[in-house]
Amino acid sequence: QVQLVESGGGLVQPGGSLRLSCAASGFTLDYYAIGWFRQAPGKEREGVSCISRNDGSTYYADSVKGRFTISRDNAKSTVYLQMNSLKPEDTAVYYCAAGPIATMTLSQYEYVYWGQGTQVTVSS
Repeated sequence: QVQLVESGGGLVQPGGSLRLSCAASGFTLDYYAIGWFRQAPGKEREGVSCISRNDGSTYYADSVKGRFTISRDNAKSTVYLQMNSLKPEDTAVYYCAAGPIATMTLSQYEYVYWGQGTQVTVSS
């Protein structure tokens, strides 16, 4: 059974940090690009970051560039999103997704497996 399970969300003050994890099972993570997406209340889901399946290249949305870092550990079938200097506007449900794609993209249609999401709330 294919599963992606996110963890690490929570409540953090502005300027704080969180590390999200995405644990994959039921498929070989090595063959998939992984993306992180988020959806804030009343807004559409948007792409945050992705990491390629082959050389570990990364891509970030402008809104998180310089603050977030995506990484993967294929041996542990886990992808991480380190989030620093968090802002209230980063508040959202964060999802990880896997896609059998060779290029890096934040187009949601390219991703076939999705997790259930983890809530991140940035508030004082």
